[in-house]
Amino acid sequence: MTPYTPYWSLIQQWFHQTFSTPLFNIGGEEISILWLLKAIMLLILVSIIARGIKRFLKYYLLVLLRINEGTREVIGTLSSLGLGTLGYILVLQGLGLDLASFAVILGGFGVGIGFGLQEITKNLVSGLTLLGESKLKVGDLIEFQDHLGYIQEISLRSTVIRTFKGSQLVIPNTDLTSQPVENWNYENCQGRIEIAIGVAYNSDLLLVTELLLEAAFMEKEVLVSPSPKVVFIDYGDNALNFELWVWVEKIERRQLIKSSLNFIIEYKFRQGGISIPFPQRDLWLRNLEELSSKEKKTSQEQQYFTLKESLKNFPCFQHLNELELRNLIEMGSRRYLKTDEIFIRQGEYGSHFCIVLSGEIKAIYETKKVSRLLFSFNQGQYFGELPLLLEIPYPTTMIAAKDTNLFLLEKPCFQNLLSQYPHLATEVASELAKRQDTLEQYQQTLKEMGLIDDQSFKDPITWIRGRLSKIFNL
Repeated sequence: MTPYTPYWSLIQQWFHQTFSTPLFNIGGEEISILWLLKAIMLLILVSIIARGIKRFLKYYLLVLLRINEGTREVIGTLSSLGLGTLGYILVLQGLGLDLASFAVILGGFGVGIGFGLQEITKNLVSGLTLLGESKLKVGDLIEFQDHLGYIQEISLRSTVIRTFKGSQLVIPNTDLTSQPVENWNYENCQGRIEIAIGVAYNSDLLLVTELLLEAAFMEKEVLVSPSPKVVFIDYGDNALNFELWVWVEKIERRQLIKSSLNFIIEYKFRQGGISIPFPQRDLWLRNLEELSSKEKKTSQEQQYFTLKESLKNFPCFQHLNELELRNLIEMGSRRYLKTDEIFIRQGEYGSHFCIVLSGEIKAIYETKKVSRLLFSFNQGQYFGELPLLLEIPYPTTMIAAKDTNLFLLEKPCFQNLLSQYPHLATEVASELAKRQDTLEQYQQTLKEMGLIDDQSFKDPITWIRGRLSKIFNL
């Protein structure tokens, strides 16, 4: 070991000379590489502690004290900034640096920073202003330059807005303090939606007012107080211009509410015979007979049944009007199956009420030795209601016999539909009772589960209606 001792001493000496040798002198303190490493590590440690204190205050202590989110952000940010600044000063002074000697130098740097970093300085001051005034707080719903979203974070330089598109919009604080910002959360989230509508000059204005108000009250999210208003704006070039004013509890849903109201207004106007005019022009066409023959041929080739017409053919939905059908279509989803594609396997739990729009679905009972076709569901028929109703797995594998289109309603959507239109429960029960042969295939399983007795099959409609009420809380 003795021969290696001098080499180890040389290495130690080299490290000591390299890291401990003063590089320069500041404020009476000799600065070396070792001193710089200590300062950097301690300053990083102070930053981590300051950020940890902010998170502790914001997400734990202040939450227990039931302080609102905006105030928590202000307290957490200012506390983190103050403790971080104090920690930096203590670290530098603890390492022997005399900060008093830097007063003149820092003053000179301050002038340079003031000219060279004006925008950053403005944003810092604006950030402190936003945090101090609390006119805009984390969680507020604001609208800024046609962007609507919630304030996610307010830092010293910028503010992050979480838009309804799912993106984060980063806005410099100077823009928020120097330009108009619409804060929907300043007192509450209530707001007014204005829908412009034009009607023909020969329209019954009293009927127009009545239909617009009826449309407003048909939308569940429209508030009763303040009540909706119909405002006659002016006489347009092609129409009498009205506006429907409605107030809603959650203004962030205004696009969806406005869309729903537009659907309702269009439906009510068609029912009431109110026409919506549009600019018209006269066109002169040559070879009219040739064009008309091509148009007839094209229309014949493109003839098909729409989803609305298909759903209308089902007994359960025959009594729904167009608005109710639109609601049904929005609730459901479509599924396209290729030939021999499996929809669900035997023994799996289903969560959909399934309507066959086109094609054919085969129900195959499978064992280890044999696969047997029990029955098929063709266009205009439905399946999945019994596993959904009885809350049991599928007794068969459902597979597409050919290219098939399905309309699917998930259990919550099906429940919502039955809750909105209670008469559908009776109609669904009546249709299921007609398929008692299918129900009888479940009989043994149902008896083992204690869901039925022999008396249930004497009045299947009442039993099915009871199961619908129990499972869907009707």
